[in-house]
Amino acid sequence: MAFLQEYNFVLASGSPRRKELFERLQLNFNIRKPDVEEFFPPHFSATEAVVFLAGIKNNAVAIEADDEIIVSSDTVVAWENKILEKPKNAQEAFAMLRLLSNNKHFVHTAVCVRSKSQRLSFFDTTEVKFRPLSELEIQHYIDNFKPYDKAGAYGAQDWLGLMGIERLKGCFYNVMGFPVSKFYSEFNKLEW
Repeated sequence: MAFLQEYNFVLASGSPRRKELFERLQLNFNIRKPDVEEFFPPHFSATEAVVFLAGIKNNAVAIEADDEIIVSSDTVVAWENKILEKPKNAQEAFAMLRLLSNNKHFVHTAVCVRSKSQRLSFFDTTEVKFRPLSELEIQHYIDNFKPYDKAGAYGAQDWLGLMGIERLKGCFYNVMGFPVSKFYSEFNKLEW
């Protein structure tokens, strides 16, 4: 087993949260944002969708050096078997947060890791329960935090997560968009 700091990673993501987590892990990495359209077949389950999307993002970034390892990820929020993607506008964000208020939902994040000789894909799931959210709280959040780049219209690490999440079952960082602990353990199962 080697420490992750010994590898040369390429984070195939434009997510500031994933970048922050890679920095906190003190990884040696560069960012190459994949240029892909995020779509998946409509019959896919939430976990099939995130694995598919993480794979598309990974394939869109070329390996430019023999020692590079490409890491991509995707996150979706699922409520009662409905996938809540990133909201397109304030109305969609409001509707999503009304659904999540006083309810539990699941956050699924998939990771795809690829070197010149190996490929690894996995996902993690976290159950999240929000306390009841008032319309005023929801509107305040949308107006001040503009959650249009977040699956399910919220970030666990920001204001709504701090005051609204009642409990979590699973990895908090998975809800932020990258299951750090599972990445560490899955990555170390293979010889890179």
